[in-house]
Amino acid sequence: MNRKPRPAAMGCIMVILVAGVFFAFYPVWFAILASGRPGQSLYTLNLVGMFLPVEWTWVNYQTMLFDSDLWIWITNSLKVATTTAVISIIICTSAAFAFARFKFWGRAGGLTFMLALQTFPQLLALTAIGMILTALGLYGKHMGLILAYTAGTLVFSTWNLKGYFDTIPIDLEEAGMIDGAGPVQSFFMIALPLARPALAITFLLGFLAGWGDFAFANILVPAPSSLKLATPALYSMANSMSVPWGEFAAGFVFVAIPTIILFMYLQRYLQSGLTLGGVKG
Repeated sequence: MNRKPRPAAMGCIMVILVAGVFFAFYPVWFAILASGRPGQSLYTLNLVGMFLPVEWTWVNYQTMLFDSDLWIWITNSLKVATTTAVISIIICTSAAFAFARFKFWGRAGGLTFMLALQTFPQLLALTAIGMILTALGLYGKHMGLILAYTAGTLVFSTWNLKGYFDTIPIDLEEAGMIDGAGPVQSFFMIALPLARPALAITFLLGFLAGWGDFAFANILVPAPSSLKLATPALYSMANSMSVPWGEFAAGFVFVAIPTIILFMYLQRYLQSGLTLGGVKG
């Protein structure tokens, strides 16, 4: 017999949920408040002003829009992030489908090796990546940064896609072949449409790898300002004497907008793309 939760228990659950939402959303709201606060103050002594926009100015937004290279930085970030996401989808989809559908020598060892690579933080390879890009003549260029980001997303995305392809019955592809479709046609017309949630996750991971990273973007593309990505470029606005917190927060708001739009567009795929991809391996 199912019992309804007691009012006291329901009230406790609601308090916990509201507190969780507050702690998750307040850092973003805090940055928005700082972006519109007069001067370059990160916080205010007015307790109400820490939660509500009691004083608001658009000066910081105007400065970032018209007196800085913000649009160049965002354009660079969009180029790097989008290219990384597209290349990741092409490589990871092909590799994951091969691991899921074909039996070949070294298959199990390759999967295990990729899983072992995932245990090491990518930052440990930063020096080696920098040396390789220098030898290839790609250090300080966006293409070198794209290659570094793509390499970092391959392992998890390939494993996730491989697990998703395992959940798609191979009978569907065999039925397509009986109807006259070749292996390539079955892949593009049957497997890929059914794997759209996992493809969305792969694209999102590739985009985020090139959008919000600081360490790789700051070291692999150190200069000039016209080549910098948004995150390290905003950081470079600070100096040893002062930090323009208001302009920095306004820049954060602009940088966050593309990510929010992408999440809203892909949110219908996020849950199924992550959970089903981990069912089989």
